[in-house]
Amino acid sequence: MTAAVEAPALGLHEDLSNEDYHADKTSLSSSGARKLLPPSCPAKFRYEQDNPQPSSKTFDYGNAAHKKVLGNGPELVVIEHDAWTTNDAKSEVAEARKRGAIPLKQHEMDMVDAMAEAIRKHPLAAALLDPAYGAPEQSGFWIDEATGIRRRVRFDWLPSIQSGRLIIPDYKTAADASEEAMQKDIAKYGYNQQADWYEDAARALDLGGDDAEMLLIVQEKKPPYLVNVIGFEFFSREIGRAKNRAAIEKFAECTASGHWPGYADDNPNYLALPGYAENRDKEIYL
Repeated sequence: MTAAVEAPALGLHEDLSNEDYHADKTSLSSSGARKLLPPSCPAKFRYEQDNPQPSSKTFDYGNAAHKKVLGNGPELVVIEHDAWTTNDAKSEVAEARKRGAIPLKQHEMDMVDAMAEAIRKHPLAAALLDPAYGAPEQSGFWIDEATGIRRRVRFDWLPSIQSGRLIIPDYKTAADASEEAMQKDIAKYGYNQQADWYEDAARALDLGGDDAEMLLIVQEKKPPYLVNVIGFEFFSREIGRAKNRAAIEKFAECTASGHWPGYADDNPNYLALPGYAENRDKEIYL
């Protein structure tokens, strides 16, 4: 029988590994909170907690870019084969993944090197990620006062404690970092919830007063590797805060009951047509 993993102590951890951070199943993270709410559900959240998802190229690129930009993360290994379909190439890829490394082709390594260089040339992004004034991959754990559950956060980058407002940058890669595309991504991926979660963590962990702010540093994955630094307006933040509170309460409820419901466990869901379809069809047929 595998021994139970001891949960990390409350407070800020500067050297906690990514594996140990994610091994704590007793606490709720920002990504977990988003998975508890529609269009997902608690059953999906619980399944993914118990069954970590396999690696994919999309995650590989993002994690490799994080390593190059932030200076912390898994080893990056160039697999010197034009195609990865041969037995030798498959063996090298498997060996790299077994030890926790990310296998890349040479052109992929060149890409993430170029992305890191573009970040260093961007005035605002470079200032926010200045290694002289911060450190990557800082983890924190605290107790939610309203429910008593453990919450957790893993900051991409945490600035050193300085005078003035704490600005917490979070680095992401995207196919399109334009304002229009990022508005859609904020809605799709719940980045406004992430902002509230990180800012709440900064307050709970006493890192920078009550006015901490998270900013996204979003970078495109194709040349010229453009960067967009994005903040969140008031109502976006308020919606994120309300959704986080609903997720925290749902986590507390499911943890207490041991029941992680799916879409419609007890009663059918009666659905309307999408607004555009209802408006279109009622003009024609009703």
